[in-house]
Amino acid sequence: MEFSHRSGDYRLAHRQARPEGSSVPIGHGVLIGGPALAICAGPCAVESEEQIEATAASVARSGANILRGGAFKPRTSPYAFQGLGLRGLEALRAAATRHGLAVVTEVLDPRDVDAVVAHADLIQIGARNMQNFALLREVGRTQKPVLLKRGLAATIDEWLAAAEYILVSGNERVVLCERGIRSFDPATRNVLDLAAIPVLAARTHLPVIVDPSHATGVASLVEPMALAAIAAGADGVLVEVHPTPEQAASDGQQSLEFEAFARLVERLGRVATAVGRTLPVKSAAA
Repeated sequence: MEFSHRSGDYRLAHRQARPEGSSVPIGHGVLIGGPALAICAGPCAVESEEQIEATAASVARSGANILRGGAFKPRTSPYAFQGLGLRGLEALRAAATRHGLAVVTEVLDPRDVDAVVAHADLIQIGARNMQNFALLREVGRTQKPVLLKRGLAATIDEWLAAAEYILVSGNERVVLCERGIRSFDPATRNVLDLAAIPVLAARTHLPVIVDPSHATGVASLVEPMALAAIAAGADGVLVEVHPTPEQAASDGQQSLEFEAFARLVERLGRVATAVGRTLPVKSAAA
C-alpha cells in the first residue's frame, strides 16, 4: 500500500485501508453508512425534561433514528447557557429510550468522557475540539462510536488526521460530520462545503454526515442544504429541532419547528430514493 505525504498522516482512515468503505453500528438498530440514512434530530441544548421528551416524541414520529441534544455546551461567551450537565445527559437518554432512538451528544472534557459514554450511543467531538488531541485519544480508548465534526477552518487532510488519532487509539468506529467552514461572507453562519462529501468518498472509507443547521445558521436554509447533502452522497444529516425555536436557550434561529422537520424528512425520502438510499425504518416505540 502506498501513501502520499499527506495521506500518510491518516493511513488507517485512508480509502486504501478499506476500499469497500465502512459502516458504523451505533446500537438501537442504527447503522451509519449502510443503505438507510442516519437522521439525527433534536435541540442544540437539553433545556428541560419536558423539552427533550416532546422533541424525542415528535422527531421519532417523523422518522428520525437518532436523538441529538447537548448536555455540555461549548459557548463563545462564558455567560451563555452552558448546558445541564449530567442531568441533561440523563434526560436525553431517558427520552431517547422511550421513543426507540439512539443518542448523540457532545463531550468537551476528557474528565467527562466516561459519563457521556454511559448515556450516549455516539459521542460527538465538536468543531472547536477537532484538534484537541488528548480528547481524541480518550474517546479512542472507549471503543464507543465517535462523530467527529470538521473544525471551523480545517482542511480535509487536517480533519482526517484528527480522525486518525481516534483510530490509532484502537477505536475503528468513526463518523465524520461536515458542518461548514468559516468564511468572509456574513450571509450565512458558515459555508457548507458540499464538495467535501465526494472528496471524502475518494480519500477515506469513513462514513460522512452533514449538519446543515450549523453550516447555515438560518432555519429556512436547512432543508435545501440537507437535500443537497444527500444528493451529493452523504450518509445522513444532523438537524437542530426545537419545540419553540424563538424561546431556545441557544441556536433558535437555525432550529426547525416540529412540522418543518416532518416535511424535511418526507422530502429527504424522495432524494434518498433517487440516489439509491432509504429512510430509516421507524421503530415500534416511535
